Amino acid sequence: MPGSYRAELLKLRKRSAVWVLFGAGLVLSLIFGYLLPYLAYATGDDTPSTTGVPRAEVLRGMLPARVVDNTIGGYPIFAGALALVLGAIVIGGEYTWGTLKTVLTQRPRRLTILAAQFLALGTTIALWVLGIFAACALCSVGIAAAENGSTSFPSIGDLLQGLAGGWLVLMMWCLAGAALAVAFRNVALPIGLGVVWILGIETLLAGVVSSLLPGLEWLADLLPGTNAGSLVFSLTGMAAADAPPGVRDAVGGGRALLTLIAYCAVFTALAAWTMRRRDVT
Repeated sequence: MPGSYRAELLKLRKRSAVWVLFGAGLVLSLIFGYLLPYLAYATGDDTPSTTGVPRAEVLRGMLPARVVDNTIGGYPIFAGALALVLGAIVIGGEYTWGTLKTVLTQRPRRLTILAAQFLALGTTIALWVLGIFAACALCSVGIAAAENGSTSFPSIGDLLQGLAGGWLVLMMWCLAGAALAVAFRNVALPIGLGVVWILGIETLLAGVVSSLLPGLEWLADLLPGTNAGSLVFSLTGMAAADAPPGVRDAVGGGRALLTLIAYCAVFTALAAWTMRRRDVT
């Protein structure tokens, strides 16, 4: 296992797609969390996210005290889609390139390889979260210095709790992409199905249930995106009206946490069972 884990980390470090996906998530977080709100604050022009919000409140949302909000606010949908793509690329690429058969001839068992891949993905997601947090923290401090705002950060406990919750959200979507990749043994189809589900189907289902089928609201509350958004909402100080897309108070934070852990366990078990029982070619 240690050798397989180090090998997977090496592959991830040298794979350009990992850096591109991280860069995309970082840029999106900085643009929507700081650049656009700061331009609206400095110029006085409204944007879709600042319309009707007092200028003082816009500035307060960019200060270090709200750094957790800006770090993990986009995780349920936008960064989650990137994490799903990462899982599909890492696992599905072994089938597409035909390298899994070669790796299996070097002694490691199938589940050992899969476990090493999942551990490497978890490490990569943790580095993603820390990298995005560091960039958001620097931006918030810079804005606070430029506008004479408060530079006080949340407590260490709140920071760790927020970052851990963000990691769980991204890891859940990453494991979903990995499970789809094992099921379909390629890259393109898992990415297509997963991204369409995150960006379209789940939002549509939740909207239909809430407006037309209120009796099935319990079903909408079981969806992964709903629980991801609810966990992020519970970990931040956002108001429901100011929350980014996908972040809402649908279920309690404790229930959302347990549901996401259950999804991670289910996706891992499905991937392990499928890989163990089926031919890899």
